[in-house]
Amino acid sequence: MKVLGKNSESWGFGALMSRVSLRAWGTPLIPRPPPISDVGMVRDAAAQGSLGKGGVKRGRFVFLLIFGSLLYGCQHQASAFVSSASGSHGNWVLKWQDEFTGPDGSSPDPTKWALESGGNGWGNNELESYTPRPENVYLENGNLVIQAVREEFKGSDGVKRRYTSGRLKTQGRFSQAYGRFEARIRIPSGRGVWPAFWMMGDDFPTAGWPACGEIDVMENVDIEKSMIHGSIHGPGYSARKSPTAAFTLSQGRFSDGFHVFAVEWEPQVIRFYVDEELYSTRTPADLPKGAPWVYDHPFFLILNLAVGGNWPASPDASTKFPQRMLVDYVRVFARR
Repeated sequence: MKVLGKNSESWGFGALMSRVSLRAWGTPLIPRPPPISDVGMVRDAAAQGSLGKGGVKRGRFVFLLIFGSLLYGCQHQASAFVSSASGSHGNWVLKWQDEFTGPDGSSPDPTKWALESGGNGWGNNELESYTPRPENVYLENGNLVIQAVREEFKGSDGVKRRYTSGRLKTQGRFSQAYGRFEARIRIPSGRGVWPAFWMMGDDFPTAGWPACGEIDVMENVDIEKSMIHGSIHGPGYSARKSPTAAFTLSQGRFSDGFHVFAVEWEPQVIRFYVDEELYSTRTPADLPKGAPWVYDHPFFLILNLAVGGNWPASPDASTKFPQRMLVDYVRVFARR
């Protein structure tokens, strides 16, 4: 079971229960039973004889009632925990996932992911060449590693670059319209790298971009690594004109540890989350007048780590390579 991810701290069951947010998983909270101190008060009073004969009987009844409530609450919490870990997410049901549990050094599951190649800038003037090599994309300790390397490289497209990195997509293998799409990711820390978890309409080959639509679940370009962005792109509202929202950590940096980035996409609305906190909601009302809402058909998933480009700064002397983006899991849910 992996509610908090494979790389969470090692906790005992009781401590783990205290850290799991049942509200976040969509499970109704159980009314908190009376504190154990109340049980102790009844027990002590009965032992000291201050309750009287009838009071002792009532005390025993109250004790059994409280104990039963505690037991029921614990059982219910445990049941909710198991349900969440086994694929339910409140009102969502798990439809597709990759936990990246293959052998260290192996490639991602080819039935789920296609690895892309090329150094043509990818429409963003990116500085890297994407490769399917194990130097750039591999599994390690239950994570997907996308690694940007500083090296002289000439790909099969004949383009020479000073950096290589990785880019994966589920196009042709998996796509879905509507649902909850989430990934647990630790982004790299260096200046000039551009990690992203995003989605594109599966009609891209025929409709082209941005008519196919794009949903950016998470992008990071700031130097301090404390801010991420969530965006949507479509005809008349793409690139720098896209509706975009930012989420900033109250302390620390996203590169310090893993975080869960998600969108909940339903007809006429897309909601953006970081660690279960809703920070942006997009509807057709957010689009320029007359612009179409193109989020009504299946989208496929993309994970990549770019170097440089139109949005982030370029790497400088402070950027230590290799830079690594770690992905603990990717999960896709649908409404029950």
